[in-house]
Amino acid sequence: MFQAASRAMSQVFEPSFRKIFLKMLGFTLAILIVIWIALQGIVSHFLGVAATEWGDGSAWISWTEWSISLLTGIGAVFVLGFLIAPISALLAGLFQDDIADIVDARDYPGDRPGTALPLSKSLVHTIKFTGVVIAGNFFALLLLLVPGVNLIAFFVVNGYLLGREFFEFAAMRFMPPAEAKAFRRARGGTVFMAGLIIACLLAVPILNLVTPIFATIFMLHLYKRLASGAAI
Repeated sequence: MFQAASRAMSQVFEPSFRKIFLKMLGFTLAILIVIWIALQGIVSHFLGVAATEWGDGSAWISWTEWSISLLTGIGAVFVLGFLIAPISALLAGLFQDDIADIVDARDYPGDRPGTALPLSKSLVHTIKFTGVVIAGNFFALLLLLVPGVNLIAFFVVNGYLLGREFFEFAAMRFMPPAEAKAFRRARGGTVFMAGLIIACLLAVPILNLVTPIFATIFMLHLYKRLASGAAI
């Protein structure tokens, strides 16, 4: 497993994946900026309403506006950090087949190449995956209120969800969805441990931007090793 992870990480920044990374980086930054502007706009609107009602000449009103703006700005940073996992899930669905095709052609030229999912199924899978990750991370966010559980919740939830979905994607390129799910369940412990590796990368600022590329490459290598019966 760690050999597959090391191999995937060494490939992430190679020229063949750089174009995909730049596209994903542009999409990620654009989405985060739009969300940031929307959050700040909502706060500014309500502060403007409050200033109109209470009078904007009072010193305490100005101080309150400044304090709330600062706190909401800090809060927005945490919200955007929470959204990185769902955004990564969404972007993974847009670029996974491109990444997988490169891996198949370069690393496994003698094997039967994987087959991309039809567009309709790919969209359904992406939407479902994104929704599951949002729900899972919302649950983990609630557990931030429980001391000693917050970090554990983040890694367990994301380890399970990311491991499951990225591995099933890799498997579904070579077998029907039902068989891919059964194959994943039969190797649930290995897939979960692999998902924890992905979750660790997701928790590192800046590096978390390459999570979809790394996870796709990693799980394809892992699937190939498991399918061939090689030792993990």
